[in-house]
Amino acid sequence: MRTPVALYLQDAHPIRQGMEYARYAEEQGFRAVWQAESRLVREATVPMASFLAVTERIVVGSGVVNNWTRNPALLASTFSTLDDLAPGRVVLGIGAWWDPLARKVGIERRKPLQAMRETVETVRRLLADERVSYHGEFVELDDVELDYVHQPRRPKEVPIYIGATGDRMLELAGEIADGVVLNYLVSPSYNEQAMAHLEQGARRAGRRVDDLDRPQLVVCSLDEDRGRALDAARLLVTQYLGQQPHIMKASGVPDSLLEEIGKVLTWPATHDEVVAASRLVPDDVVQMITASGTAAECRAKVEEYVAHGCTCPILYPLGPDVRAMIDAFAAWSRGE
Repeated sequence: MRTPVALYLQDAHPIRQGMEYARYAEEQGFRAVWQAESRLVREATVPMASFLAVTERIVVGSGVVNNWTRNPALLASTFSTLDDLAPGRVVLGIGAWWDPLARKVGIERRKPLQAMRETVETVRRLLADERVSYHGEFVELDDVELDYVHQPRRPKEVPIYIGATGDRMLELAGEIADGVVLNYLVSPSYNEQAMAHLEQGARRAGRRVDDLDRPQLVVCSLDEDRGRALDAARLLVTQYLGQQPHIMKASGVPDSLLEEIGKVLTWPATHDEVVAASRLVPDDVVQMITASGTAAECRAKVEEYVAHGCTCPILYPLGPDVRAMIDAFAAWSRGE
């Protein structure tokens, strides 16, 4: 059976090079390209527009923007504009952000579930071309609509996917979202509990978990030199062990390792600090939460995520040859 695949781009490549990768991924039959906005590195919507401008069919999503730094009216306006560029090819992926970054820029992430619910509800209504008044705990809209001046008014078909890791956010995604972006650097077995929580949320809305699209970020470090592939992934794993231990804990990474890494890494960490801390991370942890190694090994690991509920792997390339990764998974997606 054909399994769709997608490409994930962060800030490892110049935007123009990312445009070339997006075009090549489309040529090779990839379903989507997702652009990261995880830290204060590269804002997502500018590269998204560039990818949409040089492609014809591939879907482009944000993986993910947050619901704290853009109010719902601006979010709706921004993604309405992207849909103007490429109607029907835009996905709004949105997440609850994370600390300590939010705290460092003066944002208190209190009641993240309520804040996300209010954002999704109001953005969806604005994109549907409704005039919205809403008086929530986090969202305040007084007779607001997308204020088109010259263009024809129309609902914008922009699906909203919630980037979720924790149990309660997964349940909320199952209840209110069009899809969920499952996180990376988790083990395939993590997906079993994720599916259970998505199902629980879906039941609250009178639907099934299979009604929900479930793309998943998967770190893919592909290199015919297996040791080099593992070492490249180890650096990213180490960074997340230090910065986002809640994600690591969800996958069963031992507390003892998290504590060791926490003693070595501060945030933001220097490259030398990450390299030093990476010496503490064993191969089995790298292999547990990434697809790393030869092309065959990477495909086998990605198959595990699909077997555990992922509907479309979103491949985050760490190897030196992004086109080689695209080629390896284009053939796999076609069942070759």
